[in-house]
Amino acid sequence: MEHATQILIALNKITAAYNGKVVLENVNLTVRSNDFIGIIGPNGGGKTTLVKVILGLLKPLRGKVHYKGDPDPGKISIGYLPQIHKIDYKFPITVWDTVLSGLISDKRLVGNFPKENQNKAANLMAELGIGTLSNKPVGELSGGQLQRVFLCRAIISNPDILILDEPNTYVDNKFEGELYETLRKLNDRMAILIVSHDVGMISAYVKTIACVNRELHYHESNIISQEQLLAYNCPIQLITHGDVPHTVLHKHEH
Repeated sequence: MEHATQILIALNKITAAYNGKVVLENVNLTVRSNDFIGIIGPNGGGKTTLVKVILGLLKPLRGKVHYKGDPDPGKISIGYLPQIHKIDYKFPITVWDTVLSGLISDKRLVGNFPKENQNKAANLMAELGIGTLSNKPVGELSGGQLQRVFLCRAIISNPDILILDEPNTYVDNKFEGELYETLRKLNDRMAILIVSHDVGMISAYVKTIACVNRELHYHESNIISQEQLLAYNCPIQLITHGDVPHTVLHKHEH
């Protein structure tokens, strides 16, 4: 029996700028509670700006964003996994405290978490295969381990939606496949929006794809033809047929 879906986020005719330059124009997007959406597009196409608008970090020049029908971003819970190269590896914090920091709100301190939340963190870390890393400083972790730690932090609060920004950066192919299998399971309990410049892997896992290159073109499928990509000026390495992704290289005419 399928669960009823709920509209979590609705972008209506969004135009937004970065450094004074318009990078998104007339963008519409609806994210529902069971969605697993791949956001693809070339560098500079507006993917990061789109995420900032959704997170409420950037006010659009025009258009409206609603969260469960309300303009207040606080109406929904969003888990966010940023690109790991933006992390300060020298910051003296352990894996355990990093995961628990995903539960910090208001004036609560890490050391004050009740036993229930600590058990929740321990169980989730075990589920993601990082249970033995509790006391390790995050600066000593591999790329794959670090991604698991920050994924754990992002979902420990049971968010309505999980947003990931280029999660395959600095990880090997084995971990990349494991990550997407984990995301597929998590999609049973939260919506997922994953940003990437390369759909070679994610197209085998996401349900739908949105191509962002100033405008946004949404597809009710995880397959986009080369002709569609060219029509949207979205020259990205793709495509998948069935469950096996592979790369299509377009020959540019000069």
